[in-house]
Amino acid sequence: NFQSIGGLSLAADFASTFLLTLTNPMTIISFTAIFIGAGSGLISRGFAGPLLLVLGVFTGSSLWWLGVSSFFSLFRKKTTPRGMKWVNRVSGSVITLFGAIVLLDAII
Repeated sequence: NFQSIGGLSLAADFASTFLLTLTNPMTIISFTAIFIGAGSGLISRGFAGPLLLVLGVFTGSSLWWLGVSSFFSLFRKKTTPRGMKWVNRVSGSVITLFGAIVLLDAII
């Protein structure tokens, strides 16, 4: 019993979210670093090594997002706007804390 968000079809919702994720600069930088680091060991294996790496990353990422979205869909009807406000505050505080730690680590 899936519902569309914003009046678009589920396929359009999926496509827009997929493209948004692909164009995330952090995703691009992270996977570029992974492929460069793993690339030297994969060159000697021909076509199979890089293909397995890409399939593994795709499968792992898909399973992760399937799990995350399934978990939160269980609680969607149980959350209130007040509860979501607290979730946003806590997650924003955690992200800010991590950013401050990284900034202080770079400065010190």
